[in-house]
Amino acid sequence: MTVTPYSPEGSKREQVERMFDNISPKYDLLNRLFSLGIDQGWRRKVVRLLGQEPVERLLDVATGTADLAILGATRAKQVTGVDISEGMLAHGRTKVERKGLTQRVLLQRADSAALPFADGTFDAVTVAFGVRNFEHLEQGLREMARVLRPNGRIFVLEFSKPTKAPMKQLFRFYFHRVMPAIGRTVSKDSAAYTYLPKSVDAFPEGQAFLEIMARAGFREVKAEPLTGGIATLYTGRR
Repeated sequence: MTVTPYSPEGSKREQVERMFDNISPKYDLLNRLFSLGIDQGWRRKVVRLLGQEPVERLLDVATGTADLAILGATRAKQVTGVDISEGMLAHGRTKVERKGLTQRVLLQRADSAALPFADGTFDAVTVAFGVRNFEHLEQGLREMARVLRPNGRIFVLEFSKPTKAPMKQLFRFYFHRVMPAIGRTVSKDSAAYTYLPKSVDAFPEGQAFLEIMARAGFREVKAEPLTGGIATLYTGRR
């Protein structure tokens, strides 16, 4: 049985884990379909910025099926991707193996709220469309700050809501009407793509998120809207 996120049945973490396990076989297809491939362009932008400074060890949190971890391997010598969904990780490992990157990209199950790494382990941390799913947002950010070396960098890609017409109206109609209908049909999960727009609506975007990043231990925090504000790239330093 599919559990609707935010229902009383289990914590948000447990519900998100079950949801992504359920949709993992169709996740990549739906991502490309919904974004017309623009999501990969956003990830490539992160990787270009990542390459502006040397990176020995990269951590990709909420790695999902490892899209960003695989791209990150073009800039970092060693990439570790973590996610709470074993279903997503299984698909990610298949992609990593297909790319011949098993020696450089390691995927493991872990919770953002309690990362199993020593302080200062990584030179950079990335998250693509995952922080809004954290059960404890600030704690997850604190953990990422903890495992970063001093002056290490963070890159967070997340959906946001456009504020200007006509993109604002088009985005709302697409996200709340079109996307859930297609998602239910393709993934056969009645909750997953209803959850997505709700999670975007609830996320503390823009200045509110920058303030949370600062409280969690990051400095030089910045927000860059992408593609008319459909997504935002947040950056900062430890």
